[in-house]
Amino acid sequence: MRILVIHQVPYRKIDYHRGIDHDRHDVTYIGQPHRMADLPAELRCRRLVLDEGEDLLDGILARTSRADGYEKVLSLSEFAMFEARRVREHLGLPGPDLAQVERVRDKVSMKAALAGSGIRYPRFVAAPPACGPLPWSGRTVVKPRQGASSEGVAVYPSAREALSAYRRLDNPREYQLEEYVEGDILHADGLVSDGELVHLVVSRYITKPVDFVTGTPLGSYQLPYDEEHFAFAARVVKALGITEGCLHLEMIETPEGDLVFLEVANRVGGAGVITAHERHSGVHLPTHEIAVRLGLPRPEPSGATGRYHAWLVFPGHHLPPGTTVDVTVPDHLAHHPCVDRLHRLGPTEPLPDHVTYQEWLVPVFVEASHQDSEVLGDFLRECVRAITVKPTAAAVAAPEVGPEVGPAASAVALPGAGLSASAVDPGSVELSASAAAAPGANLSASAVAPGSVEFSASAVAPGSVEFSASAVAPGSVEFSASAVAPGSVEFSASAVAPGSAELSASATAPAPVGLSAAAAAPASMELSASAESPVRVQPSALVEPSASAEPSATAELRNVS
Repeated sequence: MRILVIHQVPYRKIDYHRGIDHDRHDVTYIGQPHRMADLPAELRCRRLVLDEGEDLLDGILARTSRADGYEKVLSLSEFAMFEARRVREHLGLPGPDLAQVERVRDKVSMKAALAGSGIRYPRFVAAPPACGPLPWSGRTVVKPRQGASSEGVAVYPSAREALSAYRRLDNPREYQLEEYVEGDILHADGLVSDGELVHLVVSRYITKPVDFVTGTPLGSYQLPYDEEHFAFAARVVKALGITEGCLHLEMIETPEGDLVFLEVANRVGGAGVITAHERHSGVHLPTHEIAVRLGLPRPEPSGATGRYHAWLVFPGHHLPPGTTVDVTVPDHLAHHPCVDRLHRLGPTEPLPDHVTYQEWLVPVFVEASHQDSEVLGDFLRECVRAITVKPTAAAVAAPEVGPEVGPAASAVALPGAGLSASAVDPGSVELSASAAAAPGANLSASAVAPGSVEFSASAVAPGSVEFSASAVAPGSVEFSASAVAPGSVEFSASAVAPGSAELSASATAPAPVGLSAAAAAPASMELSASAESPVRVQPSALVEPSASAEPSATAELRNVS
């Protein structure tokens, strides 16, 4: 068989050689240079490497034709589904049509297709009216229609605030608004063949996937087989017309025990799903998907451990660029009988610059198992509480120019001041920074702390001043900043704190001053701002904020994320 593989998923995640006999079949891989570089050198295949920065679809169409005689096009990446459809069309090969692809790629299309199926799903709006409220009033999710890994997803405390944020998006048509449904999130991973669900394993997330983007660890553990889970997933497969390949379905289990469809993907799950799934069931999902899509016999399951398996990933993308981290894993967890493998990033290894679950890129990745599913879940939750990922001493509050500094940073009489600080701390975090007599000053800080977070910053600069801060803390969050600058002054701050959040800023500047703040704080929220200049104040909070300005200032209050 002559096979064209659109190669986008890291080779080590798929292990194509397990599903394709490269000596028997004529296999061609095509893709971007950085992806093609990870193909094993000894792999018997033809390699078509696109030019750096070249569009994937344009590059494939330019290098292939019907005369090549390809019989199958294999694409296992969610991000190339539309491209793969066009390539099949270009080569005269059968495959899913545009509507079928949209039902597993576009979050509006997939929920619209469930209408009348009896499957519950969140209320949603794809294109809200220019004026008027949403059909619901409570917590609301704004998410990209074709996103993945929760990137670009934001949860707002009310429909009004979500609608306001949606209308300020640069490309609102690429997003949808969705009613927030309370409950645990489960993910169901399995296989579809000839339109039938033939295999499934269900796992429970211990945290919300949306929180991973802002720095919260994400993990899941497998659950005992439940006929209701299988039946629900099978109904989704039928309603959406999924005919073949892997299934990654996310569903909400409400406090009342009801199942609610969240979203689905016609591909293998990320993070530790593949390994955990194979160890539990003996089924290597990519190999079985390759067999189904190429019309080859599926291998028999083998090597199942008889245990429930889990994975846990600690993110690093949310920390400032160039940060290195120290990872601390308590001995009782490092040597816990549940641990199968523990990956730790070295103190000098760089953090990822994008959202990723790949175990070789993140600060900490845990693989675990146990004969009791709930014991395994409790172990993961303890790991979240006890494992710490902290920026190394040299990385905390290190200026771009000047000597190394500690958590309290200052720069005086420098050509320019760029101070950044970040912290991930099991207790409380206090960071302060100041810059004086520099043509420009840039102060930024971020923190993730189970305790409380306090930031303070001040700057005196002949040029402009920019200050930004973000924090995630179950305790309280306090931000304070002040600046004196003949140029412009920009303050921005965001906080997620079930306790209280206080944001204060003051500025003296002839030019406009921009103040923006966002906070989720169910307890209390206070925002105060003053400026001896024209001022733009942009607050958003779970509770109604208050904003004030000096008599010489004008204030425009808007809800922003």
